[in-house]
Amino acid sequence: MNSKEFIKALDHLAEEKNISKDVIYEAMELALTTAYKKNFNSLTNSRVDINKDTGDIKVYTVYNVVEDYDDLDLDIEISLEEARKIVSDIQIGETIEEEVTPKDFGRVAAATAKQVVIQKIKEAEKESLANEYGDKQDELIVGIVSMEDEQNYLIDLGRTMGILPKSELIGDEKIEMGSSIKAYVTKVSVSSKSINIMLSRKHYGFVKRLFEHEIPELMDGTILIHSVARISGERSKVAISSTNPNVDAIGACIGEKGIRISNIIKELNGEKVDLVLYDKDPATFITNALSPAKNVSVMITDEKKQECLAVVDEENLSLAIGKKGQNVVLASRLTHYKIDVKTKAQLEESGINIK
Repeated sequence: MNSKEFIKALDHLAEEKNISKDVIYEAMELALTTAYKKNFNSLTNSRVDINKDTGDIKVYTVYNVVEDYDDLDLDIEISLEEARKIVSDIQIGETIEEEVTPKDFGRVAAATAKQVVIQKIKEAEKESLANEYGDKQDELIVGIVSMEDEQNYLIDLGRTMGILPKSELIGDEKIEMGSSIKAYVTKVSVSSKSINIMLSRKHYGFVKRLFEHEIPELMDGTILIHSVARISGERSKVAISSTNPNVDAIGACIGEKGIRISNIIKELNGEKVDLVLYDKDPATFITNALSPAKNVSVMITDEKKQECLAVVDEENLSLAIGKKGQNVVLASRLTHYKIDVKTKAQLEESGINIK
């Protein structure tokens, strides 16, 4: 390979790997310096220079200029007298260079430097990936289902792969190879060897990001999400409010003819979604969170421990508790209150009378 082809190859490599050309040239010069010292038994201070325009490679020995005395270390030192024969105004303590490029240096150096350059490129590429994906944690990301093993799907994100464990899918949903998929980034970890991007579709954060993606009013601050509670594949509850009295929070999330909430439910593989109006008053918020149960009376029994009693009639008891206790569990997670659901009859049996 001639010098121009060498430069062209390095430039192509930099563009393909999306890394700085300077990083590659710096790695090459370091590798070539190592190659020179190893293959030519050099004990000197050496420097390799690559001309980025022509591709020419030159090796220089760097000498420290010292006072004139007999016991010079000829590998790294030069006397002031000898140095001034080359550069007339040079001073003690400065350095001077002499070109010492061997005739066959290009062949030997290329073979020796290959692995060092590859390693530097890998490091630079990993850093580039870390910069691109490092701030994606807790974000929604779109990729292509690329590979599958016993426990995971590998999702092609463009420049790297994400790991979507099968345990992080929505219920028993089926994933097709080559299909586009949305997922929530739960963790981005960078080690000395790799970058790992862990994904999930069952995390409650997935629901929140889907809402933000689908509903513009959430992005401009007109609608706020206060909390999300989820039992993946079954039901989610999302607490919302409006900062504009003229905008109905629930209506905005449902969308015209229900299109917005329908798109979200479709992405959630049919999972039910309850929209809950947030309220600063805990009792009102808890009452809203226990929907679809009606005629609920909430009393805060211990504000510090965040405990409350929700009183319902017999007709609404099953709705308040929900199938397998899901409704009250989700309401508790959403409001951060421990909710004890009782009927008036149950309380009276315990000796407590509620008017």
